[in-house]
Amino acid sequence: MHLATTDAGNALLEHDPLALLVGMLLDQQIPMEKAFTSPSVLLERLGDGSSLDAATIAGYDPSAFEELFRTPPALHRFPAAMAKRVQSLAQLLLEEFDGRAENVWTQAADGADLVARIGRLPGFGDQKARIFAALLGKQFGVRPAGWREASGNYGEPDAFRSVADVVDDASLKKVRATKQQVKAAAKQAAT
Repeated sequence: MHLATTDAGNALLEHDPLALLVGMLLDQQIPMEKAFTSPSVLLERLGDGSSLDAATIAGYDPSAFEELFRTPPALHRFPAAMAKRVQSLAQLLLEEFDGRAENVWTQAADGADLVARIGRLPGFGDQKARIFAALLGKQFGVRPAGWREASGNYGEPDAFRSVADVVDDASLKKVRATKQQVKAAAKQAAT
């Protein structure tokens, strides 16, 4: 795992499905490494065990939880909004997935169901759901029938389009280069 900036952050992502899901949720409008490091910082601030817990997060006082996100260094550029979103995610996991993040993907019937299940989560639209499904397939071996097709171009081997392809510094550079090319092409098309 090579998504967080610290070894502890990457280790948490590898063994804690909720941390991985929270990292992906936070991966917007901030650098990827910051988003995927924030779950380990959150766990440290919660001071409660070796893994994040959906019941603990959902039941946390919202103002105090927001303060955990706000405390420097802030866990996200938009700490209030993201604190609420993470608590909403935890609540949905309790209501629909027995409080276990991995049930989102282990109980998926096929790739299309996997993307649909992820897409129902707070903060996950269609594109983010496809990226996360590709991440699960490429780096965690979660490969229900049709997962590549359901992930769209993010599921393609060696696509270097998203976090799903980041496994080291070289692949991170390739992903960033691909994103810059896409932005440049969109900008040129708009003019």
